[in-house]
Amino acid sequence: MDSLRIIRIPIFPFDMVNAYLVVTRKGCILVDTGLPGSEVKVTKTLEKHGLTLKELKLVVVTHAHIDHAGSAARLRELSGTPIIGHEGDIQYYVGEKKMTYCSTGWAGSLFLKTPVPHEPYTAFKPDILLSDGAAFDLDRYGIAGRIKRSPGHTAGSISLELGSKDALVGDLVASGILIGGIIRKGRAIRSPFEDDPQAVASEPKRLLDAGFERFHIGHGGPLDAEAVRRHVRRLMVVKRGAPSVN
Repeated sequence: MDSLRIIRIPIFPFDMVNAYLVVTRKGCILVDTGLPGSEVKVTKTLEKHGLTLKELKLVVVTHAHIDHAGSAARLRELSGTPIIGHEGDIQYYVGEKKMTYCSTGWAGSLFLKTPVPHEPYTAFKPDILLSDGAAFDLDRYGIAGRIKRSPGHTAGSISLELGSKDALVGDLVASGILIGGIIRKGRAIRSPFEDDPQAVASEPKRLLDAGFERFHIGHGGPLDAEAVRRHVRRLMVVKRGAPSVN
């Protein structure tokens, strides 16, 4: 396999919202698309590294929240690149159902009082729709790894599991103060929103047990394995609907 680079795209300052490029000599894939209008920042980051939208081979949307899926339709329009997502979030992607949020603490509750999470984005249907138990092999892009469902944050959350022992896990875990920004970026905390805390904990634990060493996340980070391990131990004792233990 080609050597790869993982490049963070700063959608918001202070690592508050991240998207990522996974780059090899065969091209690159985009992981998450940011809020509506973020195609400009994606394009600028590509250009900074000597790439263009036409070199995108795949757009991975880890889940249906607006800060991850907001520019997916526009980026597909501009690049012709196929989108992959999971069937668990399909009603939100195509606009049949309005997204709901289960806040884990004050940061999520504060965010819900802003207009951002309630705004619609351009609906789209993923070109590749993963089902439960299925995995998508990334070998064709020169990447040792796969995409799999990682439920808990939303029903259709997915993650990238790379042979380099890097995992790109969307919002399974977060870090920092104020949704990923400012300080304490190396300390793992709960995402501002979770559908099921126990499911969220089981997925990072599975990745840790499989030997993954670095976790690239939507808000804050990156995190090393020990930071995620400490977080999983805390999260295992959180009951559904309990207040945040961050």
